[in-house]
Amino acid sequence: MIDIVDYGVGNLFSLISSLNFIGARAEIVSDPSELKKADKIILPGVGAFKDAALKLKNSGMWDAVTDAANSGVPLLGICLGMQLLFEKSYEFGEYEGLSLINGSVRPLSDIVPKEYKIPQMGWNSLRFTGEKSPLFKYINEGDYVYFVHSFYASECESSVIAGTHYGAFVTAAVSKNNVFGCQFHPEKSGETGLNILRAFCEEAFL
Repeated sequence: MIDIVDYGVGNLFSLISSLNFIGARAEIVSDPSELKKADKIILPGVGAFKDAALKLKNSGMWDAVTDAANSGVPLLGICLGMQLLFEKSYEFGEYEGLSLINGSVRPLSDIVPKEYKIPQMGWNSLRFTGEKSPLFKYINEGDYVYFVHSFYASECESSVIAGTHYGAFVTAAVSKNNVFGCQFHPEKSGETGLNILRAFCEEAFL
C-alpha cells in the first residue's frame, strides 16, 4: 500500500486520482501509526515551508515520516514535500527540515535573471544528471513537467537526478538511497507525470 501523508497541506485529490488511474493501491492517511504499515510513502505539500513543517510536527507525521524513511521505506516528496526533505529552508527566515537529504532551500530569485517571473509557473523540460534514475525509467530527457515554485533546492549536487533551465539551472528532482523528491507536480504533468508515479510505485529501490 502507498500512503499519502495528510497533514493539512497539499492537493490530495489530484494525487490520489492519478495513483488510482495507474492502478496503484493508495490511501490518504492522517494517523502517524499507519505509516508503519506502508510499503511506500508520498509526502505532498503546497504553501509556506514554516507552516507546513509546523503542521507536520503537530500532526505527529514528522517523526513517523523520518522513522519510515530511515528504516528503508521508499519516500517521494512532491513540491513543498520535496523541500521538506532537506536540512533547512531560508523561506522568510531559517527553518529546520527533515534532514533526509543534504542541502537547503533558497529563494529562486537568488539565481534567475530579474526578467524571469517568480514563481516559476508552467511547463518546463527535464535535464537528467548522471546515470538515469529508476524514477525516470518510463520517460525521456526533455520531457515536460509542470512547476509552481518560488524556492529551490540548493547545495545538494550529489543528490540531483534532474534539473530544468529557467534562466539558470534549477533542481527539479533529487534522490538519496530510498528517498526521492520532485520539485514539479507529477500529478499535474500529464502522461509524463503519470509515468514517473508509475515508476515510483513499481520500483523496488533496493
